[in-house]
Amino acid sequence: MTVNINRRRVLRGITNGAAITVALPFLDSFLNDNGTALASGRPLPVRFGTWFWGLGVTPGRWVPTQTGAGYDILPELKHLESFKNQINVLSGFDVKVDGKANVAHQTGTVGCRTGNVPKDNKSQHPTLDVVIADAIGTDTRFRSLELTATGNPKDTYSWRNSAQLNPSEGSPLDFYTRVFGPEFQDPNASEFTPDPAVMLRKSVLSGVAEERADLVKRLNAGDRARLDEYFTSLRQLENQLELMLQKPPPAEACVVSESPAELPSGYEIDTVVANHKLMAQLLALALACNQTKVFNLVYSNSGSNIRKAGESTSHHQLTHEELPDKDTGYQMQSAWFVERSMEAFAVFLSALDGVREGDGTLLRNTLVFAHTDTNFAKSHSVTAMPSMTAGSAGGRLKTGIHIASNGEPITRVGLTLQQAMGLPVGTWGTESMTTSSPLSQLLA
Repeated sequence: MTVNINRRRVLRGITNGAAITVALPFLDSFLNDNGTALASGRPLPVRFGTWFWGLGVTPGRWVPTQTGAGYDILPELKHLESFKNQINVLSGFDVKVDGKANVAHQTGTVGCRTGNVPKDNKSQHPTLDVVIADAIGTDTRFRSLELTATGNPKDTYSWRNSAQLNPSEGSPLDFYTRVFGPEFQDPNASEFTPDPAVMLRKSVLSGVAEERADLVKRLNAGDRARLDEYFTSLRQLENQLELMLQKPPPAEACVVSESPAELPSGYEIDTVVANHKLMAQLLALALACNQTKVFNLVYSNSGSNIRKAGESTSHHQLTHEELPDKDTGYQMQSAWFVERSMEAFAVFLSALDGVREGDGTLLRNTLVFAHTDTNFAKSHSVTAMPSMTAGSAGGRLKTGIHIASNGEPITRVGLTLQQAMGLPVGTWGTESMTTSSPLSQLLA
């Protein structure tokens, strides 16, 4: 039987005549006897996020030849071997275009994330992360957090519809300032003082509520619908401000680091790798401090513009122009970029796995959907789309399995993710992407 100690307990002392406090690290005493929930009885939070890389994989070098729990690791998955039992490899699932054009580097992404392929490539369907955030992201300071290692805020694959994109944060320093800056309230602090600036913004929005309602009554149906989209965003902001005016619940694994140094941005691979690593660490801290339960992290953009230092030819150009090596039979430089992508995913998983929570880690209490925009980049194929999941959503999803489909819609994956996150959804997708069959072999 352990003795419960409050996470707000600190060590106090004097050094050089000044009072100091030192926060305690994460201890078993903060949990119940089984290590499965907080001592207060609250369950450990479960998070959902996506991780995106551009330009697919190399045929014969990524997809395991064996299925089930004993799947083999091919060269382009070698960096993920230490996480083999914590990830699922999903292959052979198609984005069904139903006769519509396959827009290079866009259709695959839209289909994977929304379950729909629009005729004009303007999606009116929300992405998976938005759907899940609507269900689980309303009690945190940020409904979701979006980041890109490329530095370009337009590199985002999160939206409510084509007119309401969630831009990515491209600077680790700016991301740190946004999350852990002046408006951050330490969930483990003994005292809480509402931010006057937040109080002012909340009062301003509340002050126009009555006039807003009156305006709606005067509009036609079309204008009311358009205005409702705008007010939806305002209501979300009001809810977030309301949360910031309340003392946050303790977050036992929350330990805030110092502000990072500003790094250069751009598509040079060493720059992208450095920014991604720092963003992964900061995002893990944000999740541990309960700032959000939903996230999207972009390593490389769709149609990857990443290039090696000192070279003008990008990954994208190589997939079109590089000749297959005579000995190996594949595009060796293009494959090198795929390996770097998987290495980056391993770095991200390490950041999550390095935060202890309960009887496991932050990675265990998270469900990550990792996917790309195409299968084989040279052909722009959206059949047999490669994807992965990582983490078990707190034990809701089985891991360490390779599932090989034979052309089934990739919406089976999306439906599984939603059900694992507790959403009461039985069918997902449109047209021939419609499915009511989750991957039952993964659901715990």
